[in-house]
Amino acid sequence: MERDNLRLNVALLRRRVPNLTSAAKAVGLRPATVSNLCTGKISVGKSEVRTLVALADLAECSLDELIIRGEKIEMIETKIKTLDLFAPLAKGGTVGLVARKNMGQLVVLSELFFRLKSEGYTTILLMPEGDFPELQDVLGNVDITTQSIDEAYEKIAALGTEKEIVFAANKSHVVTGGIYELQGRLQQIGMESVTTFLLDLTGEVMDEEMPYGPLETLWQFDADLSARHRFPAVNPVSSTSSVLEGAHMDQNHFFIQQRAQKLLRRYRELRSLVYVRGEENLPASEQQTFKRGERLEAYLTQPFYVAEDYTGQKGESVNLQDTLKDVQAILDGSYDSQDLDRLNYIGKL
Repeated sequence: MERDNLRLNVALLRRRVPNLTSAAKAVGLRPATVSNLCTGKISVGKSEVRTLVALADLAECSLDELIIRGEKIEMIETKIKTLDLFAPLAKGGTVGLVARKNMGQLVVLSELFFRLKSEGYTTILLMPEGDFPELQDVLGNVDITTQSIDEAYEKIAALGTEKEIVFAANKSHVVTGGIYELQGRLQQIGMESVTTFLLDLTGEVMDEEMPYGPLETLWQFDADLSARHRFPAVNPVSSTSSVLEGAHMDQNHFFIQQRAQKLLRRYRELRSLVYVRGEENLPASEQQTFKRGERLEAYLTQPFYVAEDYTGQKGESVNLQDTLKDVQAILDGSYDSQDLDRLNYIGKL
C-alpha cells in the first residue's frame, strides 16, 4: 500500500481522546502537528513514526485502527469559491470555524445552510446556552433547533440513514464532551455521514490550539480580509481540509490549489511593502506577482444569497470546475490587464 494513500482515523481520535490538545502536549507532541495531520496539511506518509505511535497509544488502539488506507474522502461542493478551492467540506466530517466576533462566520454558516437545504440536506442547530441574538440570521435557514445533546440525538436518529444531514453546535458543547458523545452514539446506529460544523460565538477560539479537537476541515477566518470587506474572509493559506490529501483528490485541483496558495502567500508579504514604499518601487517580477495576487484575491470574493437584502447584489454559485479554470487563468496572467474592480464580488469569469 502506498504511503501517500493513508489518512488518520479522525473520528476515532475524537471519540477516544476528547481533550487531545492536553493529551498531545503531555506526551511531547505539538498540537499544531497533530491538527495538521488530522486535516491532511501534513500527510500521514510524511509524518514521523513516533508521532503516529504516540497517537495510537493515546487512543488505545493499534496503528491499523488509527490509519485508514485507500479510502477516498467525499467532498461536499458548496459552490463557494474559496471554500471549495482551498479547504473543501468533507462529507460526514467535522469542520471547525475559527473566528473572532464580527468576522463573518455566522454569515458563512447561514449561507451554507441555505445552499445545502436547496440540495436536499436537513439543517439542524444545537442552541448554545446564553443569549446570542446574532443567531437570529442563521435560524431562518435551520430546519430543526434542539436544546440538548439528547434531543439532538433523538432528532437526528429519527431522520434515519437515508437523509443527508448537516448539524451545527457551539464550542461549549465541545468543552463538555457532548459533541464527542453524540458522534459516538450516532456511529453506533450507523449514522456516520452527519456533517458537523463547530463554531465559537465568543471568539476566544482564535487564541487556542486545537480548540475543537481533531477536525477533517479547518476554516480560519482572517482579520485583514474581514477589515477590508473581502468576504467570505476565510484565510486561503491557513485553512485546510483532509479532502486535499494528494491521494484523495483530483490532481488538477491539487496543483492549482498549491499554485494559488503560493501566489497569495507572497502577495500578502508584498502588500506590506507596497503600503510603505509603493507598488512602483517593487522589482518588475514582484509587480507581476502583486498584480496577480490582487486579482486572485478580488476574484475569491463572492456575493451570498443570504446577504442580498443587505448588499443589493444577487447571490452567486460557482461550481468547482469553473473555479479551477478561472483561477488557472488568473495565475497564468490572462487577466493581468483586467480592471481590478471588475473582479470584485462576481461569480465565475
